[in-house]
Amino acid sequence: MPKLKTHKGLKKRIKVGAKGKIKRPRAGKGHLLSGKSGRRKEHLRKKAGVSPAFSKIMKRALNLS
Repeated sequence: MPKLKTHKGLKKRIKVGAKGKIKRPRAGKGHLLSGKSGRRKEHLRKKAGVSPAFSKIMKRALNLS
């Protein structure tokens, strides 16, 4: 079976922790920011986790499993 290629777009967007947990950026902070409160934009700056089911798919795309 041939080797799987790493999904380069996904690799640039997420970080994998030491224990294998995946952190992703939150959506909604690209444009139209004047209509959003400062508190909301502050929360959007924080990274979000990925569910275990979806992280399995992501790890397969990154050749981590």
